[in-house]
Amino acid sequence: MVVRLIKPVLAPVLIAQAKRLRRVALELPEPTGPRHGVAVCIDAASDSRPVSLLIAGDSSAAGVGAATQDDALSSQLAAALAQRLQRDVHWHLIAQTGLTSIGLLDLLRGQKLPDVDVAVVIVGVNDITNNVAVGHALRARNRIVRMLRARTGVQHILFPGLPAVERFPLLPQPLAWYGGAEARRNNHLQARWAAHARRASFVSHIPMEGFTHPKLMAEDGFHPSPILYAMVAAHLAEHLSLKVGVLTDPD
Repeated sequence: MVVRLIKPVLAPVLIAQAKRLRRVALELPEPTGPRHGVAVCIDAASDSRPVSLLIAGDSSAAGVGAATQDDALSSQLAAALAQRLQRDVHWHLIAQTGLTSIGLLDLLRGQKLPDVDVAVVIVGVNDITNNVAVGHALRARNRIVRMLRARTGVQHILFPGLPAVERFPLLPQPLAWYGGAEARRNNHLQARWAAHARRASFVSHIPMEGFTHPKLMAEDGFHPSPILYAMVAAHLAEHLSLKVGVLTDPD
C-alpha cells in the first residue's frame, strides 16, 4: 500500500534513475559452455534411476556473473542435487537475459522441451524493471506450469523467490527501495499462488532471504558471483531433494 501511494510522487526520479542505469550499467555476457549435461554421483547405486532437471528463466538462470556454465547455477545445482540424492542428474538449461515471465513463456513455446522430473523457474526481476503487474506475471507463470506439465511430464516445479533487490550494489536510492518493495510483494503473492490447493502438490515457492550480499555479487553489482551461485545451488538442492525423494522409481 505504501509503495502504491508513494510511487506516483517518486515516478520521475525512478524513471530517470532507471534510464541512466540502462546507459551506464556494465552488461556481462551469458557464460560460455554447454547448456545440458550430467552430474554424475560416484556413489549412486547401479540400479538407481537418474533424475532429469530443467532450469529455465532469465539472466540469473542463464548464469550471468559466471564465466562458464561450470561456475553458473545450472551445473552447480545439478551437482548439489546429485550429491543429496545419490543419483545421477541430467540437467537442461533454457534461459535468456532480460526475460519477463511472459517472455520466458514465449521462449519455452518455441523450444523442443526434454522430458524432466523436476524444473526450476527463475523469473521476476525483469517483471519489476519492466513494470509488469504481479498479477499479470503470475498468470504467465501459471501458463508456464501448465505447458511444462503437458509437454515434459514434470512432476514438480520450483519457483524461487526474488532476493533482497534493495541490496544490489548497482541500484541507487530510491530505486533500490522501490525494487526491494516490489520484490517482497512478488514473493508474498507468488508464495500464496504456489500454495493454492489446485497446484500445491506440484508447485512450490522457496524464500531467498539472506542471499544478497554486496561482496558476493558479480562485478556488475546486479548478478550473483560464482560463489553466490554455489550457495543458491545448495539451498535449492536441499528443497528439491525433498520433492524428488518422493518421486516413484519405475518398476
